[in-house]
Amino acid sequence: MKDVSDENYYLVREDVLTESMQKTLEAKRLLQNGEETTIWDAVKRVGLSRSAFYKYRDTVFPFHSVVQERILTIFLQLEDREGALAELLRTVAEAECNVLTIHQTIPIQGRANVTLSLDVTAMTMELNTFLQTLKRLPFIESADVVSSGAY
Repeated sequence: MKDVSDENYYLVREDVLTESMQKTLEAKRLLQNGEETTIWDAVKRVGLSRSAFYKYRDTVFPFHSVVQERILTIFLQLEDREGALAELLRTVAEAECNVLTIHQTIPIQGRANVTLSLDVTAMTMELNTFLQTLKRLPFIESADVVSSGAY
């Protein structure tokens, strides 16, 4: 499994992005604005393969969407331990994040998946620090950013 504990996030100028990344952003814009209704149609219109779109869709975001919406969605895999979700939510609250939605699967083979959507407008720490704090909890097996205000 990929170790994402040392992931960092950067703000870069559009002209240094690869062509595939730029086309992914354009395809996402088409889908968000309703100009295209399927991923297939959006990638076809911008001249991008679906595999490239899926590779970059959760990793590149337009700056304005991240700034406008301070919503962070995180996917976590937890060991099934008594009090784990409560401790996770306590950690989120200590960072002054507001929980918008929680989805937890039924634990199977001692593991449960949790998706949290958080309003991070008042968050007291940087995103990387927050993610590392979550990943250091003893029952967290993985924590990945699904989106940060962008589609």
